[in-house]
Amino acid sequence: MSRSLPEPDRAQRGIAPDALRQVCAQFSTGVAIATVLGQDGRPCGLTINSFTSVSASPPLILICIDYRCSLLAHFRASSWFGVNILGRSQQDLSSRFALFDGNRFEAVAWTNGEFTGVPLIENAIGTMECCVSQVVEAGDHAVLFAEVVAAECAGGDPLIYYGSGYRRLEPGKKG
Repeated sequence: MSRSLPEPDRAQRGIAPDALRQVCAQFSTGVAIATVLGQDGRPCGLTINSFTSVSASPPLILICIDYRCSLLAHFRASSWFGVNILGRSQQDLSSRFALFDGNRFEAVAWTNGEFTGVPLIENAIGTMECCVSQVVEAGDHAVLFAEVVAAECAGGDPLIYYGSGYRRLEPGKKG
């Protein structure tokens, strides 16, 4: 026999943003850079850890971008974006694309994607060219769902983010 519990009012259900960040920091994530050609035709990008595979058929992924991010307008204006999965030796790129306010691509090796022209970072352990299929407004973020139209896997050890800091897997060790 199941019993139903009373629904708490909305004020009782909420938690402080810092509490949510602290709990979510206990979940390790890979680190990627989302890239797009800006409205002026120049490459733009930002470090993301809100990235996930959604579906294998069709091949869908999603990324989340904070409304306060100045680059969000470029992603909203384009039908295409790239995802660049970073390897353990690319922490400097992750920091640059997360913190630097200037031209983040200055002195960064990149190429245009073969199918979409989106900027793809050289030596990433995986890259994807994506076509936006849906944008969902959720909380304080835009969630961009996209179909992967091209992907390359170079392989290697990933850069990991855990406990509010970068981590690296021990090379060659598997579960």
